[in-house]
Amino acid sequence: MQQTKKAKLKVEWGPGDTENLEVAYNPTELSFSKSAKIAEIDIPGLDAPLFQYVRGEAETLSLDLFFDSTEDGMGAKVTSVTKMTDKFYQLVKLLPDRHAPPICTFLWNAKFPGANLYKPYGSNRRTGFRCIVDSVKHKYTLFNPAGIPLRATVTLSLREYRSLDQQLFELNKNSPDRTQFHILAQGEDLSQIAGRHYYVAADWRLIADANRIEDPRRLRPGMFLRLPPQEGSNA
Repeated sequence: MQQTKKAKLKVEWGPGDTENLEVAYNPTELSFSKSAKIAEIDIPGLDAPLFQYVRGEAETLSLDLFFDSTEDGMGAKVTSVTKMTDKFYQLVKLLPDRHAPPICTFLWNAKFPGANLYKPYGSNRRTGFRCIVDSVKHKYTLFNPAGIPLRATVTLSLREYRSLDQQLFELNKNSPDRTQFHILAQGEDLSQIAGRHYYVAADWRLIADANRIEDPRRLRPGMFLRLPPQEGSNA
C-alpha cells in the first residue's frame, strides 16, 4: 500500500537554518486567490475607458490544519495539542535577528497548483508556495477534565513572498528588446516610463526621439507613446 504523502511547511529561520513542519493530517481544501491591479485610462470621446495593467497583487493561500493528541490518552499523562499547534502559531511572530517573521514554503507534491502553466509562463511554474504567514487562527474543540486542549483546528493565511530578483527572472519581460506602446497616464513623465520599461530612467530620450517630443515637460495624458527597443537589440 502506498504511503500517504504528507504536506509540510518549510521554515527558513535564518541562513542555512531551515526546519520542515509536517502536518498531522493533510488539509482537505486549499484556497488560492490572485488578482491584478488594472487602471482605467479615460480618453475623451471614447465610449469606454482603456485598461492598463499596473501590477499584480500578492497571491494568498488559506488552509485549515487539524491536530489531535488524544492518542496519548486523556488522563494524567495527557499531551497538550499546543505542543503541535504552537509550532505554527510562532510563524507569525517577529524573529529578533530578521526583524520580520520567517519566510516559509508550503509543499505537498510535484503536481502543486501552478506546476502546469502555458509555455510562455514557464519561468513562473512552481511546485510549492513561498510565503510569509499572514495570520494564524486557533480553534480548540476538545479538552480533558483539567482543561488541557487535545484537539484543534489551525487556520493559516499565507501571503506570497518573492524577492525583486526572483520576480524579474520569472517575468522574463521582453519589453526592452521589443517595440511596445504605452498610454500616458496623469502625472507620468518620460523618465518614469523609461525606468519601468528599460530599467534606466536616463533612457527617456529614446522615447522622446521616437515620438518627436521636443519638450518632455509638456505631455498630455492619454498620449499614445511608442517605446522603441534599446540600442543593440534585435527588434
